[in-house]
Amino acid sequence: MRRENIYLIGLMGTGKTTIGRQLAKSVKLPFYDTDKAIEESTGVDIPTIFEFEGEEGFRDREQKMVQQLTQLKGIVLATGGGTVLREQNRNMLKQNGFVVYLQCPIDRILERTRRDTQRPLLQTENPRDRLEGLHKQREPHYLACADFTIDTGTMPSKAVVNRILEEYRATVNP
Repeated sequence: MRRENIYLIGLMGTGKTTIGRQLAKSVKLPFYDTDKAIEESTGVDIPTIFEFEGEEGFRDREQKMVQQLTQLKGIVLATGGGTVLREQNRNMLKQNGFVVYLQCPIDRILERTRRDTQRPLLQTENPRDRLEGLHKQREPHYLACADFTIDTGTMPSKAVVNRILEEYRATVNP
């Protein structure tokens, strides 16, 4: 099993991109974000893909991107919140890297995402209900996929990065 990759999973707003960038910088590895990679490959933003192809069309694109990115060696990857919905994605992540589940309380996620119009699943009358539903649906997949879980709701991002690195090094080089 290749373990030099670090993959971040979790709901939107848990800090995957922020933590991922800091993590990649600290270990001197390239950083990738599945959503950004999809936007770059299609030339349109995620909300536009959702508008024209629906969530299923987006998930198809996401699965292809996860397949491409998990073949790279020595990367840090922030995945989309729903990446774990497909078993093939979960398997690719588990087989090709160290998977970190970033947890965060719903209240904190709402604070972080309240002004973000680039999250199609939160463009609803009741974002809290939507997040709670997504959490209930996805949490079992996050937990089953993760090698390590950490709460990003109260810890400063630098402390989260340090804790992930401690666990990663202990797991990869016991």
